[in-house]
Amino acid sequence: MTALEVAVRAEAALGEGPTWDAATGRLIWIDILNSRLHTYEPATGRRTTRTTHQHVGAAKPRANGGLVLNLRDGVGLLDPDGTYRVLHHDPVPGRRANDAAVAPDGALWAGTMRYDEAPGGGTLSRVAPDGSVEVVLDDVSVSNGIGWSPDGRLMYYIDSPTRRVDVFDHADGRVTGRRTLAEIEEGAGFPDGLTVDADGCVWVALWDGGAVRRYTPDGALDRVLPLPVPRPTACAFGGAGLTDLYITTARVGLTAPTPLSGSLLVVRDAGKGLAQPAFAG
Repeated sequence: MTALEVAVRAEAALGEGPTWDAATGRLIWIDILNSRLHTYEPATGRRTTRTTHQHVGAAKPRANGGLVLNLRDGVGLLDPDGTYRVLHHDPVPGRRANDAAVAPDGALWAGTMRYDEAPGGGTLSRVAPDGSVEVVLDDVSVSNGIGWSPDGRLMYYIDSPTRRVDVFDHADGRVTGRRTLAEIEEGAGFPDGLTVDADGCVWVALWDGGAVRRYTPDGALDRVLPLPVPRPTACAFGGAGLTDLYITTARVGLTAPTPLSGSLLVVRDAGKGLAQPAFAG
């Protein structure tokens, strides 16, 4: 594993949601509180920035091009030509979108939370390609990392204030049997975003913990990546071979942010990621 590098030097307030788009060879990431959608092409260094019309919690590729957006007031579709359309409208005063992920069947699992992080004020919902929505969890505080095992039979999930990485049995778009995979000890930060690698291990960014951890499928901690920022938010494998681990970071709430807080970081040859499905809508 090589040393950490700066992929994109930035001052994102709340960088989040790194996602590798294999069809375009670019990494997608967002700055929630500045309503910005970023892309970065490692092969060329090309970067783009687009401002969304409201706070954006996640952006994921669609099967036919464009992006699906988890937004403050619901879920929308961004077409390849830049046209925006509403897929699901669900505004709730004081609530915003947070992390989201695409399941093996092409549905979007989208999380929400209250701006004041009130306990139980958020949800986790399954958004089908046709825009129909099923609320899966309705008592979430800060809905965060979501991911699936390589065979799709397990779903991992984080509600940050619980300090836990939970695991569910997953089949036919439904989850059952919630239990704890790993618990983050006091003083080590809060679990935020996650990604699952080809070995079925779960990589977790630790908000206020200044590190990314990897847990084995049985919950054992087997790797820690210390970072030069206190608030890493999420991680994802990218690059042509899915071997580079990209890490988003945040500056929000820091009285003395480090020089790299808010930047997009990368650890080359960190492991081997899984190809991510695109939203089928």
